[in-house]
Amino acid sequence: MERLYVSNKNESVRMFKSDFMEFCSHVHPITPIVLYLPLIIYMLYAALWRNALSLAATAGLFVIGVLIWTLLEYVIHRHIFHYEPKTRWGRQLHFIVHGVHHDYPNDATRLVMPPSVSIPLALFFWVAFALVFGRLAPALSAGFAFGYVCYDSIHYATHHFTMNNRVGLWLKQYHLRHHFKDDQAGYGVSSPLWDYVFGTTRK
Repeated sequence: MERLYVSNKNESVRMFKSDFMEFCSHVHPITPIVLYLPLIIYMLYAALWRNALSLAATAGLFVIGVLIWTLLEYVIHRHIFHYEPKTRWGRQLHFIVHGVHHDYPNDATRLVMPPSVSIPLALFFWVAFALVFGRLAPALSAGFAFGYVCYDSIHYATHHFTMNNRVGLWLKQYHLRHHFKDDQAGYGVSSPLWDYVFGTTRK
């Protein structure tokens, strides 16, 4: 298997003049787990006991929620994170959103989404799921949130953990090729599924 190595140096750059904004742009990698794991457990409780869904139905909806997340992850990474803006303001915003990660891929405190962004997005998708899917929403939302937590955790691990198992090592190499060989392919981080579906794997 092809080996790609990344320096262990946690290079970083200041993005904001405001000390508060700069502080908020650095996030500990365990933050998504601390924030969202209790919510995932509560949503599964709500699906099984409050909404009286069967275990099989809850499990199936949970898996669908994970798949919805992986599709959203792919679409955001490909079409938003790698959009090339033409204006100065657009380029500055792009650097803050994703460019900084490609320029400083070893910055351990900028590998997961800040709560100031993830919490409003979580509320938006929770409301959207509730309006569209009604009593099925908690099980779907649990899977969706679990997919997001896996994404952030896998993303951090691919940059900073030594992967000893075959799947982990493959995901690490897959993502690092996106960084260091071809950033126009390999948009899936937690899963390459949609890269295969939409033909954006490497040839």
